[in-house]
Amino acid sequence: MAPQSPEKTDQNTIYQPLTPEEVGSDQAAAHSELPQAENANINLGDRIDESKSLLEKAQQVAVDVADITGEQVVVPTYFVTNEPDGEHRALHHVRDAEAISDVIRQARVDEEGNRHWW
Repeated sequence: MAPQSPEKTDQNTIYQPLTPEEVGSDQAAAHSELPQAENANINLGDRIDESKSLLEKAQQVAVDVADITGEQVVVPTYFVTNEPDGEHRALHHVRDAEAISDVIRQARVDEEGNRHWW
């Protein structure tokens, strides 16, 4: 997956929000006003919109709510992976769960503790 720290980004890195402070105000407001008339079994951010760009998908948040302990939990809708050929791929956290697991299994750590995703 893409690194999370905006300070460590370069041209080939896509930043994704993982804390409540990093979630855009428009998404935060939408999550706090979940439509009750719609399917209550789907999170607002779970909706798949293939017309979105890779960067838009990287910013989409599926969950931005407090858990049972009151701690705010943020889950990105898409996990952006860096492929060995340098390409990026947005994997939906539900639809592509098996592919996300495959990416995690491919992770390697070198002698210096640096993680390599292929």
